[in-house]
Amino acid sequence: MSANPQLKPFSFSEKAMLQMKDILSRYDSKRSALLPVLHLAQDEFGYVSDEVIEYVARIMDLSPAQVLEVVTFYTMYNKKPVGKNHFQFCVTLSCWMFGSHQLMKSACSRLGIREGETTADGQFTVSKMECLGSCGSAPVVQINETYYENLNPEKLNRLITSCKEGEPLIP
Repeated sequence: MSANPQLKPFSFSEKAMLQMKDILSRYDSKRSALLPVLHLAQDEFGYVSDEVIEYVARIMDLSPAQVLEVVTFYTMYNKKPVGKNHFQFCVTLSCWMFGSHQLMKSACSRLGIREGETTADGQFTVSKMECLGSCGSAPVVQINETYYENLNPEKLNRLITSCKEGEPLIP
């Protein structure tokens, strides 16, 4: 990654900058605060692009490679834009055995996209995830930051409908 002088420099809003300072105050080193600062950056910019990685590296006194290794290790950071409703299906053993792979195929079919794609209107993205840590209530889908457990085709259809109507169900 090399900085492109043609690109408009990224900068946190005043509110996000205050949040970052608060985050940094809770850690002994900037590097220790990298995960929550990356969450803040993703919230602020929508996803963690190469330009955002360079910006975070600069303000955290880290190399872009150090930030990139964290972004690519954790699945919670999006390297490309995702839809307003990001359906993340757990495909690890427990969820798979209870049909998460079929539920994901069903969601893709209903939305007219493939896994990893976003609908043309930017409303939905469907992704597969490794272990969401809810094996006892499999299958599970995470929509944005909310878990929906013990999923079945009927519940999935209600979730998609509620998201299309702008009112995602509360679990």
